Amino acid sequence: MKTKFIYFITLFFLTVSVSAQIDRSVQPKPGPAPKINLGKPQTFELKNGLKVLVVENHKLPRVSATLTIDNTPIFEGEKAGVSNLTGSLLGSGTKKIGKDAFNEEVDYLGAGIYFGSQSARMNSLSKYFPRVLELMADAVQNPIFTQEEFDKQANLLKDGIKSDENNVQSIAYRVQNLLAYGKNHPYGEYASIKTVENVTLADVQTFYNTYFKPNNAYLIVVGDVKFEEVKNLITKNFSNWKSGVTQNYTLPAVTNVAKTEIDFINMPNAVQSDVTVLSTVDFKMSDSDFFAVLLANQIFGGDFNSYLNMNLREAHGYTYGAQSGISPNKYTAALFSAGAQVRNAVTDSTVIQTMSELTKIRTTKVTPEELAIVKATYVGSFVRNIEKPETVARYALNIKTNNLPEDFYENYLDKLNAVTIDDIERVSQKYFSLDNARIVVTGKAIDVLPNLEKLPYTINYFDKEGNATSKPALTKPISEGITKETVINNYFKAIGVLDKLNSIKSTLTTYEAAALGSSVLSTEKRTTTKYANEMSMAGNVLAKIVMTKDAVTMNKQPLPPAMANEMSYTLGTFSEIGLLSNENSKLTGIENIDGKDMYVISTKGEIVSLNVYFDVETGLKMKETSVITMQGQTQNQEAIYKDYKDFNGIKFPTSKTANLGPQLAVFKLIDAKINEGVTESDFE
Repeated sequence: MKTKFIYFITLFFLTVSVSAQIDRSVQPKPGPAPKINLGKPQTFELKNGLKVLVVENHKLPRVSATLTIDNTPIFEGEKAGVSNLTGSLLGSGTKKIGKDAFNEEVDYLGAGIYFGSQSARMNSLSKYFPRVLELMADAVQNPIFTQEEFDKQANLLKDGIKSDENNVQSIAYRVQNLLAYGKNHPYGEYASIKTVENVTLADVQTFYNTYFKPNNAYLIVVGDVKFEEVKNLITKNFSNWKSGVTQNYTLPAVTNVAKTEIDFINMPNAVQSDVTVLSTVDFKMSDSDFFAVLLANQIFGGDFNSYLNMNLREAHGYTYGAQSGISPNKYTAALFSAGAQVRNAVTDSTVIQTMSELTKIRTTKVTPEELAIVKATYVGSFVRNIEKPETVARYALNIKTNNLPEDFYENYLDKLNAVTIDDIERVSQKYFSLDNARIVVTGKAIDVLPNLEKLPYTINYFDKEGNATSKPALTKPISEGITKETVINNYFKAIGVLDKLNSIKSTLTTYEAAALGSSVLSTEKRTTTKYANEMSMAGNVLAKIVMTKDAVTMNKQPLPPAMANEMSYTLGTFSEIGLLSNENSKLTGIENIDGKDMYVISTKGEIVSLNVYFDVETGLKMKETSVITMQGQTQNQEAIYKDYKDFNGIKFPTSKTANLGPQLAVFKLIDAKINEGVTESDFE
């Protein structure tokens, strides 16, 4: 015991002695950058121009191979979508093996083979690598394109395009690129229903024959292989691949606007706005400013602790997350963008704060601490990544395809650490435009335009296809005599309950949707003063919400009392009953949605805001959107109602498209009951 006591006393004094010699008020100076000994892949080239890079790594019995065809950007014009279809059809059988047999063998070997319009990749156990590589090589060189498979993939592509037509982020993304690059630029065009319908099976074959060539291709093999064996396999499987004349499209010049402006795209269904500030700039990996730009972007909006995210998310609670990005481009102008998806009510404020942070990074020097932190982040990420064999191969490919010096990555950390505070300010001014930027806002005009018009920017208007258009009408005049009460009563009349409301004591509706490979049931039970909604999958309850006049619970956990108060309008055998008595609900106007005029009744609360849309012609409720804001977080919900049919003398929507987690699901009505099937125990 005595010995142990002396040991602890000695350790204590040693600790005090060492601590006394460290001045903790002074930040330690960073040590020298670690020495990078980046392994180099072994390489060879076939006579047809295919360049091969091999990285041996024997830690695991696995192999991956990636084929990349380094063509210049391809403009598809009136046949935009042909590249998508080419990628979808590759791998659908070859001249030697049918589609089903091909897929079955790949699955049997526990492998994966994937294709793009100008790429292919595979992964497998090393013992099956020769056969899997052979299958991939066969699919790359000897594809069969059948009309049946073409029709199937074309329909899938069109379905995807249709589903994106009301998606704010999808529309925002495509119009942003179109405005930045122009319609005649490969980066500015997009596939539409019309252009996909212009594509034929022959066009796919022509695209493949023109662009899928080995003389611009790189094949990277990484894993448990030996170089000489790989060389023999690739020579055997790829030597017959015929090279061809590369066709290059002359890319149009890309310019920014003369003066910063707002470009607005109206999305009447939007429950939040996409706000993106963007500009184009000449920026390549080979530029001397490359490392300074990486760090400047990280400080401005590339990291959780960036200026932009700390402002829009943490300080103001406008969004789940804000970010910026700029990627080097060797072919054409690079795109710098910064922004977030935000609540409609704070769209103008988001523009103001984003431009304020953009001004800050350009005019105020970053602190030594800020620069040191982002350098440390990049150093740590780089050091971790170079331990991965696939990183070695990717870096080698970058050197070959981006005109980089051979020692680019060996000097990476030295170049990174050499960036100064003055460099950050200089490149921010050069690459992050403030005076010649587009502020692209995609959102609901009636909610956001009045405040956007108060900002000191010219506003230009565009439709969902990126065509210039006139300012959207914010609302239509409401005819005299139309009130909130008449709209809701017309709805009750349309569904057949106007004269029955007093006799209806409860309602029960059950909807079913297919999601995640299973059946999801949504059961809603109502009385005049209580509400319960239960979501279940495969017999298991996922979530249950219960509400009374005094409280709201989710899975028996109470939600904030203020939320219960603001959601009290949903109580009643029909939720619209509560809208009648809710003092905060108002008839706010008429909006045109998908070609139909809709009366809009809205409620605005600190936590819950709601818009309910009623068809002017039929009186039926067609849509609801809600925004729930708590603790700086925002949740947007949307429900679309269709196909009203008679159940027990009352019309119910038999189709309801609604949020199910991060995705939309179509719920079908399977049962509706009046004054039966509801008990007090349902609200416990």
